[in-house]
This record gives sequence, structure tokens and C-alpha cells, in this order.
Amino acid sequence: MKNVLRPFCVAILGISILFTSCADDGMDGVDGIDGVDGVDGADGADGEDGADGMDAEFPITIDQLSFSKIGTFTNGNDEAFAEISAFDAATNKLFIVNPEENEVSVLDLTDASNPVKGTSIALAGNPNSVAVHNGVLAVAVENMDKQADGTIETYATDTQSLLVSYPAGALPDMVAFSPDGEYIVSANEGEPNDDYTVDPEGSITIVEVATETVTQVYFTGQTDPGNGFRVFGNNGMSTFVQDIEPEYVAISDDSATAYISLQENNGMAIVDLASKTITGLVGLGTKNHNVSGNEIDASNDDGIPGNLQNWNVLGFYMPDAIDYFTANGNGYVVSANEGDARDYDGYSEEVRVKDLDLDPAFYPDFDMLQEDENLGRLKTTTANGDEDNDGLYEQIYAYGARSFSIWDANGQLVYDSGSEIARRTLALAPSVFNQDEGEVDERSDDKGAEPESVVTLKVGDETLLFVGLERTSGILAYNITNPFSPVFVTWIYDGTDISPEGIIVVDKDDSPTGNYLMIATHEVSSTIAIYELK
Repeated sequence: MKNVLRPFCVAILGISILFTSCADDGMDGVDGIDGVDGVDGADGADGEDGADGMDAEFPITIDQLSFSKIGTFTNGNDEAFAEISAFDAATNKLFIVNPEENEVSVLDLTDASNPVKGTSIALAGNPNSVAVHNGVLAVAVENMDKQADGTIETYATDTQSLLVSYPAGALPDMVAFSPDGEYIVSANEGEPNDDYTVDPEGSITIVEVATETVTQVYFTGQTDPGNGFRVFGNNGMSTFVQDIEPEYVAISDDSATAYISLQENNGMAIVDLASKTITGLVGLGTKNHNVSGNEIDASNDDGIPGNLQNWNVLGFYMPDAIDYFTANGNGYVVSANEGDARDYDGYSEEVRVKDLDLDPAFYPDFDMLQEDENLGRLKTTTANGDEDNDGLYEQIYAYGARSFSIWDANGQLVYDSGSEIARRTLALAPSVFNQDEGEVDERSDDKGAEPESVVTLKVGDETLLFVGLERTSGILAYNITNPFSPVFVTWIYDGTDISPEGIIVVDKDDSPTGNYLMIATHEVSSTIAIYELK
């Protein structure tokens, strides 16, 4: 039996292997019912705070900005109803100089795309400038007798009620608050009457707001600093202090220093506000239009708009508006080099080159130069150029540098735009190049596009500059973060807005739209244009 059973068992084993399970294993049982969940354990201790995340909103750069006109308003049906403006963030009011009606016009910009005119502020004299700080409006008011002392009047921006009337010098032409609000400063131009028989002294008014203390700063004791500084009024019969004509005010970010442009004098005054003294008087020099990059179109009678050439002509910078900004920890002043002549019935320096007796030793080709299609039409001066007083002019001078310039805190030139404004407008808007009341090229013989106004805007860590062109009627924008190498950004132009006299900017934190604003007031069209930057 032993020999018989062994093969059988082997066979069975072989079958077991074929079915992959042991013949001795039972079938798998059915899964049991899940048990009841146990009680949750106690919460563990709080973990440590993670590192701070990055802000969701990154600072915008100038290159990322878009510019769009969102609102407009016409303040009158003639010229000079809208010149200089100031914005109050607390009330969303825009205050506008309206010399034609001896008032400050008021616009509500709560809806900046739909300005609403409110109640104006009536004045007893002619307003020239406005400024706002912390709910207070300051107005530079010219006396009805232009050569008599004027006033700086302050008003509450909410009620528009008069607060204080401060005495100022003759013809307060521009007024500004220091950034900290401690001072109000006005540039008192002191222009002569038309007969040039009365010529008041130019001066600077400084108001300490907290104490309502007023200091009149005169140029007594100052001397001619040279470097193109011009003292010549009334054929030299006016005194030095009478001849000084303050034009515009810019104040340093730390509220310590005021910079005053002296347009007709081709100079700038530097004023310490704490001591209320003039600490510097600077001649701004001249610009050589015979150097490559400084070309001008000198004629409106050559039939060639944009005929930019080098000429043996020196241009006085003669800035109108100025503004202060900082870059890399240093302070700078930017200027709009408009130029201006003294042209009164009693005395005028203004002639055309063709009417000068040019010294042939310096201008051997004077016959050719004095043709209308060359330099003959160019407006020049009899007050400069005849250095030896022999009746022959050794040098031709022009009014304004047809540019914007950047100066350091001591009044030294660090950058000039050369012929950039002329070249840029010629390329972008040839139909309005150096225009005069719609006639292209008609101001080429005078001061070109006439850069009138400048204002800077801080965008993050960068600085944006707007340059208003009185004759061309457009506005150029530049990135001046590097003061030594500005970069063109954009061209702003609307044919309904003629002759930008004043430009202001509104920071996005103060803006009714939540974005940056640029507001331009136009003297000829009397329009207010509101641009949004976002």
C-alpha cells in the first residue's frame, strides 16, 4: 500500500499547486463592521508664526503709467479766466485764478470727470497765484495800483471765509506754502509802470503761519553776481534793488530753503526761511546756440517750419516757473526757460537782429545774417551785446533758452534739454510747431514753443516732470529720476486747450479718483483739463 499511495498524494499536490492555493486553507471571511470612532485627542500647541508675505500691491513705475483726459471745464468765454490753480484734498475743491473777474473760481472735483462750479471768492484786487495747505487757501493779490504793495490773503477751504490778510510787496506774482505748512512765501515782482516813471523794488514776503508774523525781504546789500545776471532797467536809470524782479517760488522738501526765479534778470535767489535772509544770488549764464544739440529755428519768414540750425547767438535762460525735487538724496531745481523782455512805452530793450548795428569783426557775414529768412527776424536786446559801448554789437542775444533745465541746490547747471523741445514737437505735432494763434512757425522768431510751466510728481521711487508749452499748447512729460539724463515719456495735447499757464499734480492718496492727477489751466482757452495717470 505504501507504494500505491505515494503517487496519488503527489498528484493531489500537483493539483493544489495548479489552483494557487493550498487545499488545506479555508475561504476568506467577510469583512467585519467598522468600529465606532474614538474620541478626538486634545489640540496641539500653536505653531510659530510664518515669515511676513509680500504686499499684494507693488509700487507702480513711470513706464507703467497710462495718461487719459477724464475731465474738462471752460471757466469763461474769453482769455485769462483760468491761469493758476491749487487743489484741496479735504474738500475736493480746485481753486483757480481768474484775473478777468477779480476772483478765485472754485470747482468741485468730487467727480473729477464732471467738474461742478461752485461759489467763487471775490477779491478787491487782481489775483495772480494760489496755493493750498491743510485746509487753508493762500491768494497772491495784486493792488489795483499795480506799483503799490499787494497782499497775501488766506481763506478756509471749506467755508471760503477770509482768515487773514497779510501785507506783501508790489505785484505778488506767485505764492507757495512750505511743505510743512509753517511758511507762506510770495515772489513780489515789482514791475514798473508803462512810462517807467515808477519802479518799485522787487521783494520776497515770508509769513510765519503759526504766529502770523510777516517779514519783507529786500535785495538791499546784494550785488551783481555776474555770469549773465542782467541789471539794465530804464536804460540803467533804475537802481539795483528796483531792477530785481522776482517771478516764481519753489521750496525745498525740508521747508528750509526757498528758490526764487528772477526772470528778467536771468537769475535766481536762494533764501533761508528760518533766518529770512538771501543767502545766494546766482546768475544763470547763457546758452550757446552755435553748439551742436542747441539748434534753434530763428525765423518765421523762411517758409520752413522746424528749420533748426546753429547760429552765433547766446540765449538767456530767463526761467518762469521752477520746481524743487530730490534725487539720490540731493536737491535740484527744474526750470521752464521761457524768456521775457522789458518792453514798455517809457523804455524797451526789444529789437530785431536786422535793426542792430553788428560789429563786422565778430559778424563778418552780417549782411546775410540780417536777412529775414536767417536771423533778421529774431527778437534780441539792445541792453546786452555792445560791450565796449561803441554802438556796434559784438554778440547777439536771444530771450529764453527754448528748453527746460535742471540746476543743483547752489544754482549750478547740471542739465539742459538743448533743442529737445523743438525736435520733439516737430516730430510729434508739426502742425502746431512754434505756433501763434494757429499759425505754424509764427513764434520761431521770438521764443519758440515758450516753455512756461514745470511741475514734478513723485511716482514710487521715480520722478516725473511735466513741461507746459505756452505757444505749442501741449505738455511734454519726462522721467527725471536721473537729473543728468532725463528720458522722454509722453506728449499730451488737445487742440481745445490753448496756452497752458499753470500745471499742478495731485498724489493718488489725495485724489478723488484714487489715482494720480495732472491738472492744467489754459490762459487763452480758459479751460481746465484733468488728466488721470494710472
